[in-house]
Amino acid sequence: MPPPTVETAPKERAADVEERDHVEDLTTIPEDVVDRSTFDQILEMDDDEEREFSRAIVFGFFDQAEETFRQMEESVKARDLPQLSSLGHFLKGSSATLGLTKVKDSCEKIQHLGVKKDENGTHDITDESLCLDKIKKTLDTMKKDYRQAEVHLTKFYSEEIDSPP
Repeated sequence: MPPPTVETAPKERAADVEERDHVEDLTTIPEDVVDRSTFDQILEMDDDEEREFSRAIVFGFFDQAEETFRQMEESVKARDLPQLSSLGHFLKGSSATLGLTKVKDSCEKIQHLGVKKDENGTHDITDESLCLDKIKKTLDTMKKDYRQAEVHLTKFYSEEIDSPP
């Protein structure tokens, strides 16, 4: 098999460098970080032991999340609630697909707050500043939850890459 190209090789993440010798398998990832039954469905689509398909999905999500976080920060500064709602909706689907439940839940809260509803989407909120404050807090929490999942999944894939046959 040819070596990975720049296009197919995932970017080196901080977790790759910091903890290459740490063995990470799916059972060591806390269930509240990555829902294993959901993530197993992604892994079942892999055709090879290198997990090229699922790795591409996961590292593509990392890039997508980073860009979406940047856009959310800009939208908070611009006080653009509709855009924040749209971005929350956008990231919610891909985080749910990977089983990143906490990230998905935060995205859903941002989606609701962006249309001036409470976090559950059941009650109206008339104070735009209150919605923005709640979005800022939710975004901070979401980034922490995302980073935790990123560290675990990067370790999982670096171990998959580095494991002897």
